[in-house]
Amino acid sequence: MRIKTIQSHLRGLSNPVTAVALQRYFKTAPGEYGAGDIFLGIKVPVLRAQLKTFRATELTIIADLLSSSYHEERLFALMLLLDSYQRGNEVEKQQIYELYLANTVHINNWDLVDSSAPRIVGHYLVNKPRDILYQLSASTSLWERRIAILATFYFVGQKDFSDSFKLAKILLQDPHDLIHKALGWMLREIGKRDLAEEEKFLQQHYAHMPRTMLRYAIERFSETRRQSYLRGEV
Repeated sequence: MRIKTIQSHLRGLSNPVTAVALQRYFKTAPGEYGAGDIFLGIKVPVLRAQLKTFRATELTIIADLLSSSYHEERLFALMLLLDSYQRGNEVEKQQIYELYLANTVHINNWDLVDSSAPRIVGHYLVNKPRDILYQLSASTSLWERRIAILATFYFVGQKDFSDSFKLAKILLQDPHDLIHKALGWMLREIGKRDLAEEEKFLQQHYAHMPRTMLRYAIERFSETRRQSYLRGEV
């Protein structure tokens, strides 16, 4: 499968009206987190429906597609990577994991991170050392820091909360709102599985949390309990 074949097919699905809406939604104006990103205007279900057609694409071609200037082509490359990862043996999984980490510069918006990091990075590391997450958490790249957090979503699903808590402490004062949201989301997911563990963490740190992080973390609490955290009366 040649990259031009895939690109020609995807560009035939483009919709200029949808593209404008997506560029606004994903904050692509100068100074915003997605500044300069370009959209074709293809919705996720339409992209996903193309997977079967291109499932046999080689990793080298997927890597090239992942460097595309078009957002949906990068997203489709990640869909192909994840599909290959889920079907692959251990050697193939390692190759895909390494390819993913070598191309984080192109995984550069929250939907690209959130749809791929848990099920590639998180899954691969579940029974392995996780030092890479702490390297990523120290990155100047917003998206690498978010990859580190979202990778722990897979661990949370296994009721392994330690790395989510450690990263939450490390990134507690991160300057970016998208990191605050990701951290609060992971804390909320922990609370779905073990509310006592989430509250133990919150009671130690909530007074120093960015407001967005706290609001995400307590979203599922009762109104009374939510307000007590927001007023600092816990």
